[in-house]
Amino acid sequence: VSMENKSNVTDFILHGLTQDKAVAKVCFSLFLLFYTTIILGNLLIIITIKTSGQLNSPMYFFLSYLSFLDISYSTVTAPKLIYDLLVEKKTISFVGCIAQLFASHFFGCAEIFLLTVMAYDRCIAICKPLHYTNIVNKHVCGWLVAASWVGGFVHSMVQTLLTIQLPFCGPNEIDHYFCDVHPLLKLACTDTYIVGVTVAANSGAISLGCFVVLVVSYAVILVSLRTRSSEGRLKALYTCTSHITVVVLFFGPCIFIYMRPSTTFSADKTVSVFYTIITPMLNPLIYTLRNGEVKNAIKKLWSRKV
Repeated sequence: VSMENKSNVTDFILHGLTQDKAVAKVCFSLFLLFYTTIILGNLLIIITIKTSGQLNSPMYFFLSYLSFLDISYSTVTAPKLIYDLLVEKKTISFVGCIAQLFASHFFGCAEIFLLTVMAYDRCIAICKPLHYTNIVNKHVCGWLVAASWVGGFVHSMVQTLLTIQLPFCGPNEIDHYFCDVHPLLKLACTDTYIVGVTVAANSGAISLGCFVVLVVSYAVILVSLRTRSSEGRLKALYTCTSHITVVVLFFGPCIFIYMRPSTTFSADKTVSVFYTIITPMLNPLIYTLRNGEVKNAIKKLWSRKV
């Protein structure tokens, strides 16, 4: 109620992905398939890791949380997007819009931190294999995951508090398929320059900081591999390739969207689809197709069910 009192706007109208009804029907089928794949694929990863006695290393502990974040992150936007593809007037309440903004930044930022933690895990595993179990023990793993959640919460609170204190008194049409900071700043009936810079600095600092940590981690890994045999190098690089692929797919679009001033581009919706739906859908495939241990565990799980 207090949020709505600061604004004359009680709901927003989303433009969605497309205004073309024929294209919308095709997109409905496509994104329903994508979302179903996200749920089933990531649930399979979680169940496999939790039930398998072999997948008990920190890498798989983090992977199970990554799958949980992928489900949560895509659920913030995908069901609403799929529903809106079938209706003519795509509305969302003011409170619902702010809640969607908070949840998307919360889960998205937590995933960024978790991917960074996973790079640190790989760095320790490859560079200090003899001390790995002592450095990255269960206690440390729990704290690292908790830190990812707390980091996501703090970031999301900053983005949300900066947005809800703005007055919205005029246009209420958002040229997007979900509520995000930049499209909302565009609708505020006040000067949003300072808020826009703060939002960009907050998101940019996290994205760039984590990206630098990731690059440094893999640089250290590459340097340490120079003393290994060719077989050892190939095995180490093979285990890192899946994580590097996920990092590129997730960080690339996020940096494009959030590491810039509060402006909107026509490509924003397409790029946003990539990191909110496509990447969470591909993650289970990337980790299972390139990981023999996960594939074997899935086969054993399936044979037990049969």
